[in-house]
Amino acid sequence: MGLFNSISSIFRGRDAPTDRTSGSAYSFFMGGSTSGKRVNERTAMQMTAVYSCVRILSEAVAGLPLQFYRYTADGGKEKAVDHTLYFLLHDEPNPEMTSFVFRETLMTHLLLWGNAYSQIIRNARGEIIALYPLMPDRMTVNRDENDQLYYEYYMNTDDAHTMKGTTVRLQPHDVLHIPGLGFDGLVGYSPIAMAKNAIGMAIACEEYGAKFFANGAAPSGVLEHPGTIKDPSRVRESWQSTFGGSANANKVAVLEEGMKYTPISISPNEA
Repeated sequence: MGLFNSISSIFRGRDAPTDRTSGSAYSFFMGGSTSGKRVNERTAMQMTAVYSCVRILSEAVAGLPLQFYRYTADGGKEKAVDHTLYFLLHDEPNPEMTSFVFRETLMTHLLLWGNAYSQIIRNARGEIIALYPLMPDRMTVNRDENDQLYYEYYMNTDDAHTMKGTTVRLQPHDVLHIPGLGFDGLVGYSPIAMAKNAIGMAIACEEYGAKFFANGAAPSGVLEHPGTIKDPSRVRESWQSTFGGSANANKVAVLEEGMKYTPISISPNEA
């Protein structure tokens, strides 16, 4: 009995679900990446590779046939087209979305934040009449004093809702939660957070390449003059306006009074 009580007490006193990588409210994102670029779900979507992967996977899952079945008396199954959930899952989860858009949205949330949430709306008889996606970065999962899970959703001040700026507590039976890969089986880890250094390096490389071409596809350098220039800022601005930018690439520079241009950085190809 002592061993049984010890084992049961372990499951009664489980810790609250924790996810140090999901959403902007967690410390995992606060320090940015090693490249110096701040990486989150929205900045990562500006990378063509991330955007393409998310779009292809989301559209592929949303395009799969989604049916609703019931078991028959002989052990087989048949389409339950007369069931209320059939229409919600197959056609229209809510008046604002088709089934394709709904599943595409949830898959996008799952790929970026590692969790997908939907609020379950019921009528007075307890029947499910609608499913609405919820933003994962505004959702937290916790346990109450009785070790029961609950969800807290922050209503943004920009929301068109009478309860904006407040936190709403939802019970597990009111939330459809699809967790991604995680350590506790309850809350998924953000794939973007786990790969933030690689994504940050890609963002830094893309930004460097864009600025390189904005500089006329030439490395930065120093204009040397044998004498003393009275207004160096005017000379620098004149050089930049004449030879800076991709539109001015391959222009022939004419240097006067013994002035010389010396590059001080390597080209991307050499890097």
